[in-house]
Amino acid sequence: MDLQALKNKYDIIGNDPALNEALETAVKFAPTGLSVLIQGESGVGKENVARIIHQYSSRRQASFFVVNCGALPKELVNSELFGHVKGSFTGAVDTRKGYFEEADGGTLFLDEIAELPLESQALLLRVLQSGEYRKVGSNKVEHTDVRIVAATNVHLYEAVKRGKFREDLYFRLSAAQIRIPALRERKGDIYLLFRKFTSDFSEVNGMCKISLRPDAIRLLEQYRWPGNIRQLQGFTQALTAQVSQKVTPTLQRIELSALDLTPLMPREQGEPIPMLYEGPQEQRQSAFSADERQAIMKAIFDLKQEVDALKARIDRRELPPPPQPAPQEEAEWQGQEDFLPDDEPQEQPSLSIRRTEDELIRQALEKYHGNRKKAAEELGMSERTLYRKLPPEYRKK
Repeated sequence: MDLQALKNKYDIIGNDPALNEALETAVKFAPTGLSVLIQGESGVGKENVARIIHQYSSRRQASFFVVNCGALPKELVNSELFGHVKGSFTGAVDTRKGYFEEADGGTLFLDEIAELPLESQALLLRVLQSGEYRKVGSNKVEHTDVRIVAATNVHLYEAVKRGKFREDLYFRLSAAQIRIPALRERKGDIYLLFRKFTSDFSEVNGMCKISLRPDAIRLLEQYRWPGNIRQLQGFTQALTAQVSQKVTPTLQRIELSALDLTPLMPREQGEPIPMLYEGPQEQRQSAFSADERQAIMKAIFDLKQEVDALKARIDRRELPPPPQPAPQEEAEWQGQEDFLPDDEPQEQPSLSIRRTEDELIRQALEKYHGNRKKAAEELGMSERTLYRKLPPEYRKK
């Protein structure tokens, strides 16, 4: 099997080993006729894998139906799946085929299968075991030859333990499983997908493609992407529309740094509270990336500066100044050090914090080719404060 040709055919981007294993497993399961359970978070591409199973099976010439179980009204689930006869309930003005009859000889992809009511799960189990079902309102037993590929974005056995999913149906489906990794587990594929999405969007709209510098790529990779590929695609398209320009003979591509990208990154509502990771010792030591450690150090530095300024006020028994209009500059990230006179000695931050601060200043100066005024505006500080904080190599320039 040519794995790359398979990816090209189904527009799958990435080289992650876990993704490759999932695709190879799908191709192996395809000709067997087994019911398959695909597990993975929302937005990872489970439907694509289901289509691969259908296309590489003996049923490829027959129909492939997609049913989102979570979108079916609970009172109509059985009618949608198995059909109904005229007069079986209010509104049943005609006899109607269900998905199992329509898909006879083909493949039925049941997405979000954990959302099926328990009664419908019992009827589904019967179809899987014997191929038999009844239309709603009918006593006639009918037969179908349908292959089931199911998908879920929840831990299905946990649903069994909570009484939300039938154990016998779980074991019937879970004999052949495929797990699709989340995007945050495929960090090496994130920028590949970004490039694909910005390239496609730019070509359609006649805009410059967006590329990222290494520090911006790291920023993109450290975000957890809870919406997975679907969220990354939407973010990339919106970013391209926001920062790109129309293509000209002299402008084909726009490059962004981490400083450019940071204010445009998605913000999660109610982000999870950090918890102690109880994994192996070697994994605990590398739980945070370099960029994550830098962000933590910056936050600690901000807090320390604010505390030091407040302590200095208390020591001098200063009262807070009267309310004044907000200054033009917002010295947000470097703390409240401007409360202190320039000639008063200040406690020096730790070396690791100082290095973090120096690196942010270097990035801003490099971005604006040494222009201190623009760098100071980027960093949210006065030009005087920037000059005082310049790394050693910039002081003689």
